[in-house]
Amino acid sequence: MARRPPAALPRHRQVQGRSHSQVVPLKGPSLPLPSSGAAPRLRLRVKRGAEAHVRQGHPWVYANSVQQQNRAGHLGELGIVYDAHDRFLAIGLYDPTSPICLRVLHAGQPQALDERWWTRRFDAAIDAREGLFDERTNGYRLINGESDGWPGLVLDRYAYTLVLKVYAGAWLPRWADVLALIAERFPRERLVVRLSRNLRDVAAEFGVHDGSVVRGDPLLGPVVFREAGVAFEADVLRGQKTGFFLDQRENRARVEELSRGKRVLNAFSFSGGFSLYAARGGATSVTSVDISAHALASAERNFALNADTPAVAACEHITVRADVFSWLHQHHARPFDLIVLDPPSLAKRETERAGAIRQYEHLVMDALNLLASEGVLLAASCSAHVSADEFTDAVMRAAYRSGRTVRVLRTSGHAADHPATFQEARYLKAVYLKCQ
Repeated sequence: MARRPPAALPRHRQVQGRSHSQVVPLKGPSLPLPSSGAAPRLRLRVKRGAEAHVRQGHPWVYANSVQQQNRAGHLGELGIVYDAHDRFLAIGLYDPTSPICLRVLHAGQPQALDERWWTRRFDAAIDAREGLFDERTNGYRLINGESDGWPGLVLDRYAYTLVLKVYAGAWLPRWADVLALIAERFPRERLVVRLSRNLRDVAAEFGVHDGSVVRGDPLLGPVVFREAGVAFEADVLRGQKTGFFLDQRENRARVEELSRGKRVLNAFSFSGGFSLYAARGGATSVTSVDISAHALASAERNFALNADTPAVAACEHITVRADVFSWLHQHHARPFDLIVLDPPSLAKRETERAGAIRQYEHLVMDALNLLASEGVLLAASCSAHVSADEFTDAVMRAAYRSGRTVRVLRTSGHAADHPATFQEARYLKAVYLKCQ
């Protein structure tokens, strides 16, 4: 991972192809290859708008923003970004197959990315979690991608099992180095690898496979971890994300505070995270609704794991397998005192943003129709393409159309172990409404 000293940027122009840019030399002299025969360091010059974004700390360089580069780049190599005056802007991992052709590792002044640099960068992310959790919590995020300086990588802890999820193919040629860093800091923990769906074919070429245990004893089923003293199972081999939705920890804790003596509905319940916190908080009953039988079975097992907690044992837990959109619209039974509305992402891409906002409005309207007087609705969104303001506006429009008088109790975003340092990383947002 050591960085060679940069040479001058040879003159090339960029020609756009159907899927990514092509490198075409301009007329005029170019520097010869180094005497060793090694290719010169990959250099990119970007448009002024992209320059400004990099200077402001944005960690992505898009392929369509590259104006010049000295040669075709290879997956995972280090590329240097220069400004219009040939001054160093940033260095990052290059991926010729992705619309995000470079993921920034360092920006500002030139920096040698030697072994010590990588170790310091890794330790800084891990050390940032020190003091965030007490002994009752052993499930949390250790590395949160770009916002911790590791673009396209996530590392989660579930007790003595670590889960490394890869979202950027540029890490694959550096796979052994990444595993060595983790092993040095966590020599005893089991390590499981998860891959973004779009990377699975190319990862196989590097011998990397989704759901593989690359260090430690084999896994026969879910692992059990604790969050604020609540026991949960996490299907780290096949489950969504890395096996559990760790990002909702703080909202779960707030639901616990609001649940005493309440009838609670957990819509899109997944494995019952909000449901268990509500039960421990003293809810008289909790209804978990999800379309997945597998998720509801996991919720039942999670309740069984906590059966020795008196409040959980006393709470009636009802599971309903149904399409939540239809169920909310058609359900007309006794109203609930507290409703948690936490759907999966409704906008996977920018073109789906407007439709997602409309869906949020419909969900909130239907939920408000099931909410008792003086009840509380927690509406959450994990759609990165829908901003916090857009989501809050959608919630308030739905409240107005419902005819109910509401008051915003609070809004929330990312927990401390899920830092979000740029707009695209700020996917999680939540609004708490008190409804008369």
